[in-house]
Amino acid sequence: MSSTVHAFTSITSNYIPKARVLGESLKRVDPTVCFHLLLSDDPPEGFDLANEPFDNLIFVESLPIENINQWVFSHRLVELCTAVKGTALEWIFEEYGAQKVFYFDPDIAVFGRMNDLIDELDENSILLTPHLSDPEITHRGIIGNEISSLKHGVFNLGFVGVANTGEGRRFSRWWRDRLLHFCHDDHMRDLFTDQKWVNLAPCMFDEVKVLRSPAFNVATWNLSTRKATGSLKEGIQINGEDLGFYHFSGFDSGLQETALKEYGNHSPVLFDLREWYIRSCEQHGQDQLGAIPCKYSSYDNGETILDQHRILYRARLDLQQTFPNPYATSGLGKPELTGGYQAWYQAQEELNVSDSVLSVAPDTTMKSFLANVANYLDARIYSTAGINPIKKLTLKFTASCLRGAAKLAS
Repeated sequence: MSSTVHAFTSITSNYIPKARVLGESLKRVDPTVCFHLLLSDDPPEGFDLANEPFDNLIFVESLPIENINQWVFSHRLVELCTAVKGTALEWIFEEYGAQKVFYFDPDIAVFGRMNDLIDELDENSILLTPHLSDPEITHRGIIGNEISSLKHGVFNLGFVGVANTGEGRRFSRWWRDRLLHFCHDDHMRDLFTDQKWVNLAPCMFDEVKVLRSPAFNVATWNLSTRKATGSLKEGIQINGEDLGFYHFSGFDSGLQETALKEYGNHSPVLFDLREWYIRSCEQHGQDQLGAIPCKYSSYDNGETILDQHRILYRARLDLQQTFPNPYATSGLGKPELTGGYQAWYQAQEELNVSDSVLSVAPDTTMKSFLANVANYLDARIYSTAGINPIKKLTLKFTASCLRGAAKLAS
């Protein structure tokens, strides 16, 4: 891998068709870029790297992440594929001697202007694309796009470019560390996976370039101020500039089609582009692979892991210590661990504990009492369906205070 310019994407195996489209589009534009596939899953049957548009396959288990089973389990699958990005970025710098690294979401297709991006990293260390680069002019656009950008992050982290400079690596390590511990979709804590962290980047780091060109990271959230012209055959222009890359975000959920109809009617070529993307994904195995489950979506007995299982586990250090491999449901060696974390969680759900009575043994220490009450509140938060958000926030705050008090208790 002699190239000094590298790129990568991060997926589970059901996104391989989209990653193939991305890889082929990138290689058409610049075949010299070394393209890595970061896979948080097992590859599907018949997968052969030699026949793929990827130069290298990186498994999440090969990354330097401590307590990998606990860490992976603590993330929803979308959180997982974003949480690994910072560590993978550092890994590519360290292991492959990359001088410039670009991350692209798997639902992106590259159409040109890679040289422009590469050249930008000669003068800058960090490249970011904002969700919006021009003000909205309608009330609907303000609500749908500007307020959404405030909620989800100023920059879209479907793309980032970083140079192997002092400032670039300082950013890379900072982003890695934040994502290892705080890459969750948790709006009550003002977190939205990897994106909102980078709101801070222009404040904390020098050599940051915000790419305001309308041709990069074109997506439905910025179509109201970007007009596409041209054709698939002759090339597409965005506000008169040659298209760099297009982001098909929200494709599987149907949101991409809905938003395209709302914001893209002045750009009919984008509907042709959507049809091209559908055909391209189908040609690369969408029907066969698009619905396969990730190996991390279930316990080792095949039963699905629910979000609340993951959220409680990551909130409870005692559970992580008791069940270091939360996926395991057998072979745990101790009778009290029979069935593993899954069985423990189900037992808590089945307990008919009164909300108004909490029994305390006479010999319980104050430290143990406070910690156990905090754990009890956590269990109530994460096992109660449809809990009122204000009540949830209050219980989380109370549990946090109790844990702080437990640390101070003698």
